[in-house]
Amino acid sequence: MPQTGQRVDPYRSFNFLVELDGIAQASFTECSGLGSTTEVIENREGGDNTTVRKLPGKTTYTDITLKWGATTSMELWEWRLQIVQGLVVRKNGSIVVFDLANRTEVVRWNFDRAWPTKWEGSAFNAKGSEILVETLVLAHEGLARV
Repeated sequence: MPQTGQRVDPYRSFNFLVELDGIAQASFTECSGLGSTTEVIENREGGDNTTVRKLPGKTTYTDITLKWGATTSMELWEWRLQIVQGLVVRKNGSIVVFDLANRTEVVRWNFDRAWPTKWEGSAFNAKGSEILVETLVLAHEGLARV
């Protein structure tokens, strides 16, 4: 932990790596959707007619969206295809952020029991010069910063 008055710069969002069990996808251009929400249960207690008590309910996790430039790699497509064919294969994974020198891991989020709910291909435009971008949306059952 830094000393009082010591400057602490925030981490940069562009130097990250996505790890998925058994998948060696080289790199992703974007990762979004790290989040969780806990439901609020409102409860009135007898005799206290002016205040509503708020209790925590179930927690849900936001789907993680991954985007990458299309290559010859078929691993993510084949994982999605397994789901389409009725074979649910879940994988654990991590989002890892590195320092500017790309040598030291500075923060990591682990997610549990993920499976691809959606795949989307790139739009095509004969007048453009953009790269082909594929998108994969992952549902998961837990998120922890370690």
